Amino acid sequence: MTALNLSERFNQSTKGLNQRLYEHIIKLPNELKIQAQEIRLRVNRPVSIYCGRQTYFVTESYQFTTTVLRDKMLMATQRDIAETFQNICCYSVYSRQNEIKNGFVTMHGGHRAGICGTAVYNDDRLTNIRDISSINIRISKEINGAADKLIKALNNNMGGVLICGAPSSGKTTILRDLARQLSVSYGLKVSVVDERGELGGTCNGILQNDLGYCDVLDGYLKGEGIMQAVRCLSPQVVICDEVGNSNDAVAIEESLNAGVAVIASIHGKKENFIRRPQVQRLMNTGAFSKLVFLKSSETPGEIEDICTWEEIKNVTTCRSIYDNCKHSVVGDIAVQATDYQSLVL
Repeated sequence: MTALNLSERFNQSTKGLNQRLYEHIIKLPNELKIQAQEIRLRVNRPVSIYCGRQTYFVTESYQFTTTVLRDKMLMATQRDIAETFQNICCYSVYSRQNEIKNGFVTMHGGHRAGICGTAVYNDDRLTNIRDISSINIRISKEINGAADKLIKALNNNMGGVLICGAPSSGKTTILRDLARQLSVSYGLKVSVVDERGELGGTCNGILQNDLGYCDVLDGYLKGEGIMQAVRCLSPQVVICDEVGNSNDAVAIEESLNAGVAVIASIHGKKENFIRRPQVQRLMNTGAFSKLVFLKSSETPGEIEDICTWEEIKNVTTCRSIYDNCKHSVVGDIAVQATDYQSLVL
């Protein structure tokens, strides 16, 4: 993605802001816009722009600084938060209730607004969030070609791969590009289970991101969506994000038995990976033979290691596949399937 496109994506994400905040943030210099990952609003606190390695604060004079300057900062008022919340919900809060109770709203362009406030429970179930106190707009960065170097690093052998990374390490971007490449360049039948709307960024039923020729099951729980796709859509590959619970593991195992590849992602760092119960559940399905670890949110998309499940159980470092070559990718994936053209799934 070019600097111009990154700047345009930033500008697009600001359209959910209320007029006062928009007029300040849209005037920020391009050198900040192209680095920005998130726009953070907190009631009675300075508006901030998170850039991975650094957080910048916006001033009333349309500039930015790494330190808070007394009486010079752009402060987000309660009214700013309320008006912005209405904007990102397209002035139809009720119609976005299912997203809101899960803590986010998908915006036009595939950007995602995380919401923080007071929880409302009904019969021990979270049903709503009221008194919104902070909004975090995560800027969607669609990068065609993001999966190229990962495929190359694995010599086109994508069978049983699970890629693990911390939040904001670039997991979702590579999943999008894999969906696009597998369905367009490799001609595979691909179904995308998009539980939280991060992959396709569906807004009012229309995909905001280019997923190629995929069938998108928007809002489905991952386990249910995987099984629905396998039963009804005859996919060769199913793609989903952030797997881990027992229902996900059962669905992945059923997909394996049906001969359908599953491409997925999981949060996690190499240091504690093997100790996590959800990892044990996934690996016990037998679906994943290789593990790819990304570095951190400070270097989104950079691979730390590639190793097998047996290697990570028996050694603390694993370089047998990845060695010393460094590749830039963006994402978490898991793949296993049948051969097709030059790509081995």
